[in-house]
Parts: sequence; structure tokens; C-alpha cells
Amino acid sequence: MEAGPRDTDQDVPGTQHGAGSLSPDGPDEHDVAPEVEVELRPARRLRIWQLAPIVGLAAAGSLMFAFPLAFEFGGGGAVVAMLGLLISCCAAGWGMMAARRVGYTWPGLTPRGPAERPDWRAIALYVALCAALVALAVWRVARLR
Repeated sequence: MEAGPRDTDQDVPGTQHGAGSLSPDGPDEHDVAPEVEVELRPARRLRIWQLAPIVGLAAAGSLMFAFPLAFEFGGGGAVVAMLGLLISCCAAGWGMMAARRVGYTWPGLTPRGPAERPDWRAIALYVALCAALVALAVWRVARLR
């Protein structure tokens, strides 16, 4: 009786190992099929049900912002314009968060997950662009009064 699992046929002279059997250190190389990596999850994309409310809010907000500024309605035009600007900004933020969740990023910013730091020049450019747009919008609404 032996103390552990062994290939006893290997020790006996005159025995033949057939093709496809195990060698002493594992399966034969020619019997192993090549491995193929397959992604089980579908590609992450923004769906129409995610985009429709974002686009609807953005369109309504931009129209609320543009019409009082373009046609200068009565004294309430500035309030309607600021409300439209607020709704447009909310839609833009909602869209950016949905895109970030799916995996899209702005140029210069890192994708979600890795520990890389974003480029500070890109962030400074985005902040300056947003500040300029807000300043122009506030200046235009203030001119309505």
C-alpha cells in the first residue's frame, strides 16, 4: 500500500502512455485549447430613456433663458431668464453625471476608477470657461433691468 496518490503505471517498465493522458507534470500541451476572453457585460452606453429627460430639460431651460433675453418681455423677464439658466445648468449637470457613470469623460480628465490625477490645466480651462459663461449670463440679465 502506498502513502499517497501516484501514477503507478509510470514506474512499471513496458507500459505505454496513450495520447491525451496526463504527463507527470500536467496535461499535454497539444491537447489544451487556446483561451479566449469574452466580455460578459454589454457595452455601457447612454440609453434613450436616460437622454430624453436631459435633452428635454436642456431645451426647455434654454428657451426660457433665450426668449426673455431676446424679446425683453416686461419686468418678469429677468426672473424667467434666470430660472431658464438654472434649469439648463441642472440638465447639463445631470447629463455629465450620467455620462460619467457610463464611463465617458471630458478631455483632460481621468476615467472613473483609476487613481491617476487629472490634468490641472484642463480643470483650470473648464473653470475659466464656466465662470465666463456665468458672468456673461448674469451681465445680460442685469442689463434687462
